[in-house]
Amino acid sequence: MIKGIIHFSHHLLNEAIIEGDTVIDATCGNGHDTVFLSQAVGSSGHVYGFDIQEQAIINTKQRLSEYQLTNATIINDSHSNFIHHIPVDRLTRIGGAIFNLGYLPGSDKSVITKSETTILALEGILSHLKQNGLIVLVVYHGHEGGDQEKENLLRYVQLFDQKLYHVLYYGFINQKNDPPFIIAIQKRT
Repeated sequence: MIKGIIHFSHHLLNEAIIEGDTVIDATCGNGHDTVFLSQAVGSSGHVYGFDIQEQAIINTKQRLSEYQLTNATIINDSHSNFIHHIPVDRLTRIGGAIFNLGYLPGSDKSVITKSETTILALEGILSHLKQNGLIVLVVYHGHEGGDQEKENLLRYVQLFDQKLYHVLYYGFINQKNDPPFIIAIQKRT
């Protein structure tokens, strides 16, 4: 059975992260990925969630509360500043991260993710990602500025050394209206 984009992103992360890992939700949005990650790493793991929009922070904290999850720290800051918010002992256990690129559903569509900060965050997370750790980018590009971010990211990840990283592209090619796709990066060594 072919999995949808969100279902497949969670499937990939479930295969890579283990209980006790530190994980990053680089774009909290409405909190769905944060809840998924929180459940996946268990009570001994920890989720660090980032978003630049106050509404996303509120939404995510509320969703975590609904599920009675307490192993997450939600931070109102750019994912590119993650290094300033995660304790050193947790940085050595980063098992995975997820980015949902684009804009917060139901909000101001002019506030979007940008390839510059996303690539900066990726470089930092990759340097702390444990062996076989995984970063998943769900790329929504059907908005103003989205095509530029998409092109910059694809150019960037195509340069990764295949001896060090597996880079996967997963998307539906027969869907209309700029369907989202996944870029998954697994650290090999």
